[in-house]
Amino acid sequence: MSDDGVPQAGTGYRKGPVLLRGEQIPQQTTDQRLLDTAGSADWVHSDPWRVMRIQSEFVEGFGALAEVGPAVSVFGSARTSPDHPDYALAEQVGRLLAERDLAVITGGGPGIMEAANKGANEAGGLSIGLGIELPFEQGMNKYVNLGVNFRYFFARKTMFVKYAQGFVVLPGGFGTFDELFEALTLVQTHKVTEFPIALVDTEYWQGLLDWARTTVAGRGMISAHDLDLLYLCDDPAEAVEYVCERGAELRAEERESVEETAAAQQRAAGDR
Repeated sequence: MSDDGVPQAGTGYRKGPVLLRGEQIPQQTTDQRLLDTAGSADWVHSDPWRVMRIQSEFVEGFGALAEVGPAVSVFGSARTSPDHPDYALAEQVGRLLAERDLAVITGGGPGIMEAANKGANEAGGLSIGLGIELPFEQGMNKYVNLGVNFRYFFARKTMFVKYAQGFVVLPGGFGTFDELFEALTLVQTHKVTEFPIALVDTEYWQGLLDWARTTVAGRGMISAHDLDLLYLCDDPAEAVEYVCERGAELRAEERESVEETAAAQQRAAGDR
């Protein structure tokens, strides 16, 4: 019998798409375990149940962000204090993006994230925070006017990329590096349509780019032109200008490519 009581040919016990044999065959069916009130509640922490939680995070995130319109993700350290110059830079980035009618997406936390949300909020723009459950950081900052909290980093990362047409990256630590390199990898491997990435603060980022250019590209681990995917500057206005202008160029190129492909298909259909 299968798990739902349907007779099965052959050996083994089928539990949905899973085949079980030998000692892996359960002593109870799924219905028995579901209706057994004397059992443990440990099942709510099992991997199949986690899949449902993961699915719900994607559904809630897509639902909350589907209509935000054009947006830019801003990354940077959660540890930056409000009196640090980087905080002022991020606040200016958020304000300038809002003035261009772009929503600002951050991780929703303190530091650089708070500053960008503050700049967008006070300029009358849409200030979005994608929070994450962490044991040592504060919750959503007070400048977020659309917030979504996540348990899983990968679900949250999907939202950063799916709903942004560009990234502005300010100084940060491992979390910022992770988000930066994730974006670079997706663009380099063409897993997403290319979008602009601006790094703010030459002094902070130059050493990393020099290492990538000499050591990493020097050993053939990346191509030299891969570094062209990054734009380095010190002025927040320049970063915002680049993200907006380069983003418009890339979208125009994408539309042209789609139109050319459609025209080629029509010509091919006419020749048949």
